Amino acid sequence: MSSEIEEIKSRLNIVDVIGSYIKLEKAGINYRACCPFHSEKTPSFFVSPSRQLWHCFGGCNDGGDIFKFVMKIEGIEFVDALKLLAQRAGVELKTFSPDWEKAKTKRQTLFDLLEKATSFFIFQLENSKTGKEAKEYLLKRGMKEETIKDWRLGYAPTAWQGLTDYLIGQGFKREDIVEAGLAVQSSKLFDRFRGRIMFPIFDLNSQVIGFTGRIFGENKDEAKYLNTPNTLLYDKSKALYGMNKAKMEIRKNDACVLVEGNVDCIMSHQSGVKNCIAVSGTALTPIHLGIIKRYSSNLILAFDMDMAGNNATKKGIDMAINNNFGVKVIGMSSKKDPADIILEEGSESWKKIIQEAKPINHFYFDLALKNKDINSIEDKKKIVSELLPIFKKIDNTIEQSYWIENLSNKLMIKEEDIRLEMDKVKIENNDSNEKKVVIDNKKTRKKLLEEMILSLAIINPSMISSLSLEQMELISLENREVLSKLKINKEDFSGIDSYILLKSDLLKSEEIDVLKEWKNCFSEIESLVKKEERKILVQEIKNKEKSGSFDQVRELLEKFNKLTKNNEENKDKRNKDCEEESSSEKKD
Repeated sequence: MSSEIEEIKSRLNIVDVIGSYIKLEKAGINYRACCPFHSEKTPSFFVSPSRQLWHCFGGCNDGGDIFKFVMKIEGIEFVDALKLLAQRAGVELKTFSPDWEKAKTKRQTLFDLLEKATSFFIFQLENSKTGKEAKEYLLKRGMKEETIKDWRLGYAPTAWQGLTDYLIGQGFKREDIVEAGLAVQSSKLFDRFRGRIMFPIFDLNSQVIGFTGRIFGENKDEAKYLNTPNTLLYDKSKALYGMNKAKMEIRKNDACVLVEGNVDCIMSHQSGVKNCIAVSGTALTPIHLGIIKRYSSNLILAFDMDMAGNNATKKGIDMAINNNFGVKVIGMSSKKDPADIILEEGSESWKKIIQEAKPINHFYFDLALKNKDINSIEDKKKIVSELLPIFKKIDNTIEQSYWIENLSNKLMIKEEDIRLEMDKVKIENNDSNEKKVVIDNKKTRKKLLEEMILSLAIINPSMISSLSLEQMELISLENREVLSKLKINKEDFSGIDSYILLKSDLLKSEEIDVLKEWKNCFSEIESLVKKEERKILVQEIKNKEKSGSFDQVRELLEKFNKLTKNNEENKDKRNKDCEEESSSEKKD
C-alpha cells in the first residue's frame, strides 16, 4: 500500500487538492488561508508545495499531508480518503483487488448503494409512464434535457418496495438500505420515497449522499418535499445542494448566491449564474457558513420577503455577519421564486436582480417599513422596535448614524429620541453560534524555543557543529537526536514534525538573522534551565531548614549563590555581545 500512497502523492499537488476545498493565497514560497477547521480572522493555515505539507499555526496546531487534510475536512476514514484521492490521481488501487469487496468500509457500501439508487430513479424517469410525465413537468418548468441529465434527476415509483426489491436484487443488505435512508423498517420494509421527483444531493466530490424528493401526482396528504434523514453520509446541517458544482464559481465570483429550493438552484445554474447553492428547506447553520467561507466571504440571499423576516432566517443572517461575511439580500416576491423569474422573464432579469441585491441593513430597513403606516403611532413603535436591535449591532459609528438619521427623517422622530430608545435595547450574546475551538496552550516556553532551534537548524544545519556538549545537554533527548541526524545528513528530516518543517520555510521567507536567533534561543534556554535549577535549590534549602541541618543548608546556599553569579555574568556577556553586534551593524 505504501507504494500506492507515494504514487498518489507524486501525482497530486497538495496546493491543488487543498485549493479545491478552500481559497488559498500566495505567501512567499508557500500558500496561506484562514483555517477551515476553526473560526479565525487572521490566516494561520499554511500549505507548503515544496514539502507537500499543511499546518495550522493558530487554534488547531494541526497539520499533515493530503490524506490527513481530506480525512479531516471530509470527516472520513483513511481508506475512504485513499480511494477518493486515488480516483482523483488516476491510480488503480491494487491493494484492494481482487478482495476489494471485503475491504469496503461501511461508508463505501452506502456510497455504492446510493449510486445504484440514483441510476434506478433515472431509469424510472426516462422509461416509466409516470416518470415520463414527471420529466414533462420538469421540461415545462424550463429545464433543458441536458440540465436534467447533468443534475441526475429521477423519479421514485409509487410501488411500496420498488427500489428496495431492486437494491436487494443487486446484492445489498436490507439493513444497509435502511441505514442509507432509502427504506423504512416497521412491520414491513418499504421505500421511503414513493411517487416523487428525485433530486440527488452530492458531497463536494460529486458523490451521492442523499436525496430530496418532491411529490408528483394527486397525493396531497404527503409532504410536498421529503429529505433523506441524517445518516452516516448525509447531515442536513452540513449538506448544501449544488455546492459540488458551484464551489469554483463561488471562488471565481467571490460571492455565493443562496436560494431556498433545489429547482431554483438548478435553474440559476442553467441561466448562467453558477455560483448558486440551495439550503433545501433547512435553516442556515454555522457548519454551512464554514463550508461557504472556504470559497467566499460574500453572501447573497434570495429569500421570500416574509421568510427573510422570520427569526430563523434572521438568526442565520446574524451568524453570517458574526462570521465576518458581507451579506446582501434579494427581496423575493412571495408570488415568484428564482425559477419562475428565469422561466417567465429570462436569464438576464435574474442576473440583474442579483446585481441589485441590497446590503443587509438596507434590506431590513425596507422590510420593517413594508405594509406599515408611518403616520400611525403604533406602526412607528413597531418599526423602531424591529430596527433598533439591528442598528445597535452595527460596529461602524458613521454607518450607524446614517441609518438612525434615515429612520428619523422617515418617521419624523428626533434622532436623540431614537438613540435614547436604542440605549435600552439589549443584544443577545451569540457566542453559542460560534464554533468552539480548544487551543493547545500546554507547550512550555522551553519546548517552543526548542522547536525554533530545530526550524533554524533546518535552514542552516552547519550551526549545529558549533554547539558545545553543555549546550546540547540543554535540549531534550528527542530533539538532541534530531539535531545529531541533521549534523550528519542535512536532508534527513525523519522524526521532524510537519509544523517544524513549515516553520523553517516561513522563517526563511522572512529573511531573519538566523545566527542571531540561534544564539538568542540557546541563551534563553540556558536561563530557563538555570532558573529551574535555582527553584529546585530554594525548595531544598527550605526543606533542610525545617530538618535543622545547618551544614547542608550552607552548602546549598553556596551552590545557589554560585549559580546566581554565573547567571549574572552570562547576562552581562549577552548584553555586551548585543551591544557589539548593534555597533557593528551601525558601522556597516
